[in-house]
Amino acid sequence: MLARLRPLLWMAPWLVGFMVFFAYPLVATVYFSFFNYDLFTLKFNGLDNWRYFFQDERAWIAMKNTAWLVVVMVPATVLFALGIAQLLTKLKAGVGFFRTLFYLPSLVPVTAGTVAFVYLLNPATGPVNNLLAKIGISGPDWFGDKDWSKPGLTLLAMWSCTNLMVIFLAALLDVPKHLYEAAAIDGAGAWRQFRSITLPTIRPVLMFTAVTGVIYTLQYFTQAMIAARVASGVTDAPGSTFVPGYPEMSTLTLPQWLFQAGFRDYAMGYACVLALVLFAVSMVFTLILLRQFRGFEEVSG
Repeated sequence: MLARLRPLLWMAPWLVGFMVFFAYPLVATVYFSFFNYDLFTLKFNGLDNWRYFFQDERAWIAMKNTAWLVVVMVPATVLFALGIAQLLTKLKAGVGFFRTLFYLPSLVPVTAGTVAFVYLLNPATGPVNNLLAKIGISGPDWFGDKDWSKPGLTLLAMWSCTNLMVIFLAALLDVPKHLYEAAAIDGAGAWRQFRSITLPTIRPVLMFTAVTGVIYTLQYFTQAMIAARVASGVTDAPGSTFVPGYPEMSTLTLPQWLFQAGFRDYAMGYACVLALVLFAVSMVFTLILLRQFRGFEEVSG
C-alpha cells in the first residue's frame, strides 16, 4: 500500500499547486459565469451572460484587435529577434558591447518604456516623425490614428524583444560549426545554409518562442492600456474617466475588456465568460501551432 502511495507523495506538491492555482479557479470561473455577481450579491441568471457576450460589440472588437496582434505582432517580433541574434553571431569585434546594447530595452520597466515610446512617436514633437519629415515623409499620428495604433504597438514589441533575442542567440551559437563548413565546401550560400541548417536545428526554440509569444499576446494588457491613456491625454484627476481602446477602440484587447467588465463595471459573472473565451482561444492557437510544428518535423524527418 505504501509503495502505491509513494508516487502520489512525490507528486503531491505539483498536485496541490495544480488544484489550487488551476483546477479550482477554472471550475469557479465556469460556475460564476452563470451568475450575476458584483462581488457582493450572487444571483443565478442562467445563460444570460453568454447571450450578452454574443451581442457585445466591444467584446468582438477586442477579439478582432487581439487576433490582429497575434497574427502580426508575434511573427514580426520573433523574426526581428531572430534577425538581431543572427547579426550578433556574425560580428567580429565589439560583440560584448553590442550584445549589452541590444539587451538594454529589457531592463527598462514596461510602464516607462511605453510612455517613452509614445513620446518618441508623438506626431508633433516626437523625434521619429521629425526625422521622417527631414527626408520628405509625413509621419502618421501613431497612437492617435486607429489605423496606426496597432502598428505602433508592434514597433514597441519589436523594440523590447531582447529576451527573445537572447534565447535565439544561445540557440544559434549552439548550431555545430562543422555543418556550416561542410555546406560551404559544397557551394551552399548564406541563405541555403540558413534554410537547411540553421532553421531545422533551432526549430524547437522557434516553437517555444512562437507558443509563448502567442500566449503572451493573447494576454496583452499593460502596453496597450498605458499607450492609449497617454495618447488620449486623460489623467486620473477626480471626475475623469478613461475607457480602454483609444483611439476608436483600435487598441482594445480582450484582457482589457475583461478588466473593464470585472473591476470597473463589477460584472464579475460576465468577466468570467470573457476569461473562459480567452482561455479557449489560447488553447486553440497553441494546439494549432503545436500541430504545425509537428507537421514540419515529420516533413523534414
